[in-house]
Amino acid sequence: MKIKSRRKIFFLIVGISLSTGIVLIALSFFKIFNQASRYGTFDLNFWRVNNISFEDYITENQRNTDILHYDINIDLYPSEKKIIGNAKIFGVINRPNKSLDLNFYDNFKINSVLLNGKNAEYHFDGYHFTIGTPELIIDTFIVEIAYEGSPENLGLGSFNFGEYKKSSVIYTLNEPVFASTWFPCNDMPDDKALADIKITNDSSKVSVSNGILLNINISGNRKTYHWKTIYPISTYLIAVYSADYENFNDIYVSSNNDTLQIQYYAFPDQLEEAKVDFSIHPEALKIFSELFGEYPFINEKYGVAEFLWQPGAMENQTITGIGSNFVGGNKFFTDIYVHELAHQWWGNAVGPASWKDIWLNEGFATYSEALYFESLTGKRALASTMLSYFGDFERSTLYNPGTELFSRLVYNKGAWVLHMLRKEVGDDKFFSILRTYFNQFKYKNASSYDFKNLCENISGRDLTAFFDQWVFKGKGIIEINYQLTPSRRMGDEYESAITLTQIQKGYDVYEFPLDIRVISLFDTLNQSYFIKQKKAEISIKTAAELDTLIFD
Repeated sequence: MKIKSRRKIFFLIVGISLSTGIVLIALSFFKIFNQASRYGTFDLNFWRVNNISFEDYITENQRNTDILHYDINIDLYPSEKKIIGNAKIFGVINRPNKSLDLNFYDNFKINSVLLNGKNAEYHFDGYHFTIGTPELIIDTFIVEIAYEGSPENLGLGSFNFGEYKKSSVIYTLNEPVFASTWFPCNDMPDDKALADIKITNDSSKVSVSNGILLNINISGNRKTYHWKTIYPISTYLIAVYSADYENFNDIYVSSNNDTLQIQYYAFPDQLEEAKVDFSIHPEALKIFSELFGEYPFINEKYGVAEFLWQPGAMENQTITGIGSNFVGGNKFFTDIYVHELAHQWWGNAVGPASWKDIWLNEGFATYSEALYFESLTGKRALASTMLSYFGDFERSTLYNPGTELFSRLVYNKGAWVLHMLRKEVGDDKFFSILRTYFNQFKYKNASSYDFKNLCENISGRDLTAFFDQWVFKGKGIIEINYQLTPSRRMGDEYESAITLTQIQKGYDVYEFPLDIRVISLFDTLNQSYFIKQKKAEISIKTAAELDTLIFD
């Protein structure tokens, strides 16, 4: 998910200039770690308003259930803001039980519930739907639920009956836990399943979802689109879009000469603008496939569909939703398109083990933006993109960010953690880490601890301190007071001393590499140090008097 902000953030990069006659510069303030964002964020006020917690949302019974397949039929009636649904759910229960729990909101009228072909009792408890049976459910099960009603529109806009140019537009946005506002499911990111999604609407509408389009059936003035996934999908990534779309296509040819269909769905009055903005995708697919491994849904599609969620975009698996405000025909919002595409690797193919690990989605996708621009135009683009992620990240740890789930902290500190990891282990090992992480956890889920262990295995280093300070325990960034004792002559050279004192409150002692560009009257040197103490002294030797220091 990418959220665009209108806030302006200013930052300043300063070199320390020293002139002859200055004896001491004391207590100047310097922040080692820079991060900024062009993107706004949501704290989870909507989460508190809806009175849900992640812990309460999933029952112990659900954790012992593995859903294998969803067969979802949705009939859309936009004039009534109503759906008629039928969900057939195939699964396995890992501990015999006389009841089965799913997530489903209690505002729907339930027409029938079948468990293994027999009528079953059920009851609602808010967003829990419990099906009971007098016999133990021992192994596999099939639940079929027929229902109808008006879905609640919760979270960031879980189910939307909208209008564009006086024509209906229907779309979903499930993240993080609102798929259950429109179909019954085990709504947790690490219970991936296959899915068939059948969407019926007026015959004038084009209906789009995940995976591949199997067929289109017309019955009178109603038209049904049948989409099917052949790769597992998390419930928060299952999508419905239905509108007066104009469809156009592109192709991407993989390194193995597989041809991927890229399918675009634009509002008719924005078709020409969409053709310009969407055209970046074949090259972006090539760049990311070379960096991370082949596009993970190569036998399905990649697609982009316009919708009316105007804060940004949503990376629904194989079919990104893009706010119509970001279709302008000038490529001003390429970073959003690139971010959502990167999620197909980070978040969709490699899913988070829990919402505590959301930085593995958003931090990776944000850093992928920087890698994309680096691939196009080089290191300066990488540097400028990273500088645009400036911030202080004081409100939470990166892991388990609580109500900071969609904050700049998760997106941009997550990107900076990857950039610093790249510095720690070097480019060869860093990109080996990314490719191995992708291949090892593709179509599965990974935790932050899984990622840490993989980094240590590939780098051959103990990265406990790195991950503790930046991911698991530390809040904020490094803040330093420094004192500089200017040059004094020592034989044929000059010696200066810098005393660095860490003063941040979010973590006691950071261990970190520090690169300093040292400029004297005669030459320029780049020197590297590794800081491990709260108060550290660095000695700098130069051939002439020190003129300027620039901290990286």
